[in-house]
Amino acid sequence: MTAPPGSRPPLDPDALATGLVPLGLTLELVATTASTNALAAEHVRAGASPGLVVVAEEQTGGRGRLDRRWETPPGTAAVYSCVLAPEVPAASWPWLPLLTGLATARTLRRHGVDGGVKWPNDVLVDDRKISGILVERVDGPRGPVAVVGVGVNADLREDELPVPTATSVGLVTGRPVDRTALLVGLLTDLVAAHEDWVAVGGADRLRAAYARECVTVGRQVRVALPGEQELRGLARTVDATGRLVVRTDDGQDVAVAAGDVVHVRPRPAATPPSAGFLG
Repeated sequence: MTAPPGSRPPLDPDALATGLVPLGLTLELVATTASTNALAAEHVRAGASPGLVVVAEEQTGGRGRLDRRWETPPGTAAVYSCVLAPEVPAASWPWLPLLTGLATARTLRRHGVDGGVKWPNDVLVDDRKISGILVERVDGPRGPVAVVGVGVNADLREDELPVPTATSVGLVTGRPVDRTALLVGLLTDLVAAHEDWVAVGGADRLRAAYARECVTVGRQVRVALPGEQELRGLARTVDATGRLVVRTDDGQDVAVAAGDVVHVRPRPAATPPSAGFLG
């Protein structure tokens, strides 16, 4: 399905559902919702099984990290929440948003967008945000699951961007965006990344791949920490638990598990795509 310039056709529910069948996923497509993550969480608490995917044409009150809002006007974004039950130790679950970022960046490359992951939960193109990720643990009757929420700016015009530092697939490529195909690709790569991560049984390969593609590593950063504290220094790497390791001006390495990261200066050199995980 190729859209003519300027048009924004709705998602194709039949093609979307058919694309999810080989992945073992089930689709709930809604016209509008406040938050796909919140709706998926409601279903989990009511007994829904892992593999449920909630997709919305319009999201009016989506949530990002630090309770930021993520609104998506109809026809402009690819927004989904997928329920997963990772068979890995709970201590490894913080890798999920990082893994999801890698999978999202891989899909976008196939759609003509060369993006990189920003720790811990964004995909950027030339320092402009094209995708945001929010992963939440939800306890249901079947036990704890992860609700993996992803929003990609698909067909937003320049005057529709929420902030000047955002961009969209259509703006980058200059072409109409098939949001149905984009969503199937996003979920295909998410499932493949999740299965690879679980099968490997550890984060070493994922860690190496993430460090190669993370546009935060190698840059001077400012990290806003809980409690109105701030950390400044060089983002050196990501450790075995997915934390960002920042070397401060006094030479101390500090591992950050959560924080709002601002890139202070450009990365010194481009990073090639990973050749291992998600290959």
